[in-house]
Amino acid sequence: QVQLVESGGGLVQPGGSLMLSCAASESSFNFYAMGWYRQAPGKQRELVALITRGGVTNYAGSAKGRFTISRDNAKNTVYLQMNSLKPEDTAVYYCNGGSRSRYWGQGTQVTVSS
Repeated sequence: QVQLVESGGGLVQPGGSLMLSCAASESSFNFYAMGWYRQAPGKQRELVALITRGGVTNYAGSAKGRFTISRDNAKNTVYLQMNSLKPEDTAVYYCNGGSRSRYWGQGTQVTVSS
């Protein structure tokens, strides 16, 4: 079964860091762009960061300079390193990718609070 599985979320204080991981069930995901999205309560899901098949990255304005997306094709895994976290980063973070970007993970909760 084709799937994406996120991990690494949790509770962190403002200014702290977290690294999210997204493991794909098969290597075919390596041929497509992969993205991290987030959805806060009462808000629409939004793109946080994107990485192409060739490793070119793109970030939402709120993530630039604080978040880094990367991928390890040998492990079929995409990462999101998040630094200098703010309370407004609190959300469920989802991984997306695959053919026609049709696959989503189940999400991982990130809570930034003191």
